[in-house]
Amino acid sequence: MGSLEKERTTVGWAARDPTGFLSPYTYGLRNTGPEDVFIKVLCCGICHTDLHQLKNDLGMSNYPMVPGHEVVGEVVEVGSGVTKLKAGDRVGVGVIVGCCRECSPCKSNIEQYCNKRIWSYNDVHPDGKPTQGGFAGAMVVDQKFVVKIPDGLAPEQAAPLLCAGLTVYSPLSHFGFKKSGLRGGILGLGGVGHMGVKIAKAMGHHVTVISSSDKKREEALEHLGADAYLVSSDAEAMQKAADSLDYIINTVPVFHPLEPYLSLLKVDGKLILLGVIANPLQFVTPVVILGRKTIAGSFIGSMQETEEMLEFCKEKGLTSQIEVVKMDYVNTALERLEKNDVRYRFVVDVAGSKLDQ
Repeated sequence: MGSLEKERTTVGWAARDPTGFLSPYTYGLRNTGPEDVFIKVLCCGICHTDLHQLKNDLGMSNYPMVPGHEVVGEVVEVGSGVTKLKAGDRVGVGVIVGCCRECSPCKSNIEQYCNKRIWSYNDVHPDGKPTQGGFAGAMVVDQKFVVKIPDGLAPEQAAPLLCAGLTVYSPLSHFGFKKSGLRGGILGLGGVGHMGVKIAKAMGHHVTVISSSDKKREEALEHLGADAYLVSSDAEAMQKAADSLDYIINTVPVFHPLEPYLSLLKVDGKLILLGVIANPLQFVTPVVILGRKTIAGSFIGSMQETEEMLEFCKEKGLTSQIEVVKMDYVNTALERLEKNDVRYRFVVDVAGSKLDQ
């Protein structure tokens, strides 16, 4: 197992200010303990939340910041108290790397709702050292927040599942939508949305993609396997689709009205918000009251759901549609992501990149 007592350094790509521009940054990894796993990073997905954090859109960013929370790596060493992992295992690390373990959510195995959760980056470990993410050569992570990647899932394919895949799997599971025969809507066809289509279809649902324009129709229907495509600005089509959906997974990460989508729901239908939006959303209450509809939110998923989701994706043969890039392309990738110019997820080949230049 080796000794984890000596502090190690690694090279990551960090932003120094709200421009979000990333460049090489050498830093010390936190002191490790018996429950920790030392991981060599293989690859890391790029999420829209990374943009929010890098550019301080939420007003809580601390610099230097190494982003990345869709991390796949290889275990190099484990602490003496680690029981479920060993050196050589292929593993994943997601959005959070710590929790209090004492509150009701923690005791209910939904630690993502712990008020003292520790984020993979832009946060602080209990020892006071800043957390840094997966755009780096290595990480040290508590074993509770490390999952084994099932054999048969390629690292670059597994990476986006740790956030994008989990973020849609968790609400479908929690709200009772894993059964077949349901009619669902996926609002927004980005990194999370495209996994929403794939996972919902694999659960046996009739899936409608809802978008603001017609430009992704062919992609949704021909390549992702959606059953229907709805343009939100087409009033006639929206009217025809009224009262037809059991749920809508809303992945849109910018301000938008809710009434048009609430109107699409059946009685007791649910609109589930996943996008991080800094501005308040609005709706008129009759569109909710007159259908006993629910507006709900969901945040990533638990470690237990992460393991379930990975096994589900392996069993169903689900993969992400990705574009693999090297670290020296990451700033261009972030610019393209901001313009929605990616189908549908960038994954950085960290192990195959020269991180120090």
